[in-house]
Amino acid sequence: MSMSGFARYDQSVLARWWWTVDRWTLAAFGTLMVIGVVLIAAGGPAVAVRTGLPANHFLIRHLALLGPSVMIMIGLSMLPLRGVRVASLTVLGIFLPLLALTLVMGSEAKGASRWIYIAGLSVQPSEFVKPAFAVLLAFLLTRVKRRAEPISLLIAFGLWLLIVALLMLQPDLGQTVLTSAICFGELFLAGLPLVLVFGFAVMGCVGLFGAYLILPHVASRIDRFLNPEVGDTYQIDRSLQAFANGGLTGTGPGQGIIKHMLPDAHADFIFAVAGEELGLIVCLIIVAIFAFIILRGLLRVLGDSNLFVLLASAGLVLQFGLQALINMGSALHLMPTKGMTLPYLSYGGSSLLALGVTTGLLLALTRRRNELGDDL
Repeated sequence: MSMSGFARYDQSVLARWWWTVDRWTLAAFGTLMVIGVVLIAAGGPAVAVRTGLPANHFLIRHLALLGPSVMIMIGLSMLPLRGVRVASLTVLGIFLPLLALTLVMGSEAKGASRWIYIAGLSVQPSEFVKPAFAVLLAFLLTRVKRRAEPISLLIAFGLWLLIVALLMLQPDLGQTVLTSAICFGELFLAGLPLVLVFGFAVMGCVGLFGAYLILPHVASRIDRFLNPEVGDTYQIDRSLQAFANGGLTGTGPGQGIIKHMLPDAHADFIFAVAGEELGLIVCLIIVAIFAFIILRGLLRVLGDSNLFVLLASAGLVLQFGLQALINMGSALHLMPTKGMTLPYLSYGGSSLLALGVTTGLLLALTRRRNELGDDL
């Protein structure tokens, strides 16, 4: 009997899950959740009071959604490979139509219609579409490689094109770039002809340039990044000031002052709150945790003979890692600002539930299948 309470010979569902799931990655996710609660408890009240809400509004809502997110994560992590595919198809079947509905009945904020209200909860369908797309794309590319089915490649391309079109109509360039990066990464790993991969890369570059020319808010963010004197850089200036104030060890939880000036201190700029109140050392630990999850996820499947497992896991860790990189890079002014949450650290409402889907699917894919049979 181990400290977990599950014996090696125990064949119950929970016991088999415990002995096959990657407990190090599970612990890393748990650590991010705890840090996130601390940061939202520190940064949330300033934003809540400033917007006329009760001081603990964001913390209470975050905790209320964190529980269901953990339940989704654990539930999905128990699925066999067939269940992973079915779950992903179900999620896409639900949220892809909702993504389209945001264009006609979505809630507009900051010039974009990205959210839709369901049972009083503001939901961003693109957050759920991303992990489902990563898994289904892996399935289609595996059929292309193993069964030489060109129709699967056409379906994959059409699905990517549909999602990108819906995202750009919102418009949401950040999620478009993230979805395209997943597609490009899986195409590359699948070993498809370099001409095809290069073609996708060229299309992506053309799309970015087109967005710069067509979308004023995209051009404004890029211009301000390249030349801060051409526009308002208030949030970035405050964010950098927060990191400067924090130094190595920070001012202490709840003791920061910049959060009172940052409109998105609880969400897009939660990393700045960490920089001021917890300091450089803790920020580096946070970066290390994200890096550990990415590397661990890749190493768990690197030698796997199942191409679907390799591609799907790579797509999910790429999505998770790039989202973290974009958020932290924006807060440090290493790239143009983009409204994207920091996984498990930012307050994000329904994005917590979507993270439960992403992490649950990743944990299911990286389980040790040799102990459970080939059908996992």
